[in-house]
Amino acid sequence: MIDISSLERQQQLTRLLEQTGRLSVSQICDHFGVSEATARRDLETLSEQGKLQRVHGGAIAVEQAPPELPILERETEQPDEKLRVGRAAAALITDNETVFLGSGTTVLEVARNIRNRRNLTVITNSLPVLNTLTGLDGITVVSLGGMLRNTELSFIGHITEQALSEVRADKVFMGARGVSLEHGLTNDYLQETMTDRAILRIGREVVIVADHTKINRVATAFLASVDKIHTLVTDKDADKEFVKAIKKQNITVVLA
Repeated sequence: MIDISSLERQQQLTRLLEQTGRLSVSQICDHFGVSEATARRDLETLSEQGKLQRVHGGAIAVEQAPPELPILERETEQPDEKLRVGRAAAALITDNETVFLGSGTTVLEVARNIRNRRNLTVITNSLPVLNTLTGLDGITVVSLGGMLRNTELSFIGHITEQALSEVRADKVFMGARGVSLEHGLTNDYLQETMTDRAILRIGREVVIVADHTKINRVATAFLASVDKIHTLVTDKDADKEFVKAIKKQNITVVLA
């Protein structure tokens, strides 16, 4: 085995993991001719850099989330899964509650499935959610103002965050571009991060709705660690190891 630097070895390890999807510590030892201690140090270093996700006995590749399309175009992505996730999440909402519904196509499916609720207050920064729930006798809609993000049809920024400081909700329902045990909740749009964090603070319970394609993905902007989640609603095709691991974090998982 030719002696190489730790940096070169870690670069090769990253490429190898991208090809295989998963590597054990013993496989790394055999491939590079290093000790288990060295292999684990390499994995920890790469994990801290966000280049892989540590699992028991080794690591798996972290899939980078593709660029986020505008909301009207994203409605064609995983429509069946989003429909099931939205319906399952809506079942968590009962009459007489105050809930926050965020932006995005999966949360919009939640809104479409609560139109028959009674004495429900819905706070939202999403224009599609507003349009879906406007004029229903049993639902009071509270709209947050702010700067309109055209591609998402959502209000963000300082004015939105100021309005959020004045309200509280029993449950907050939000989507995410990526959900990772190590890297938490991530989204694509950096300018929206502070608004999303303000949203998380108003809820007694935080419910993340994300189909299986968002699991083990990482996007550009860090939003929050997974311990901010109370309930994750995803579909039955979600990675089983991820589901098992996140349940150990005392997070309720609903599989639609």
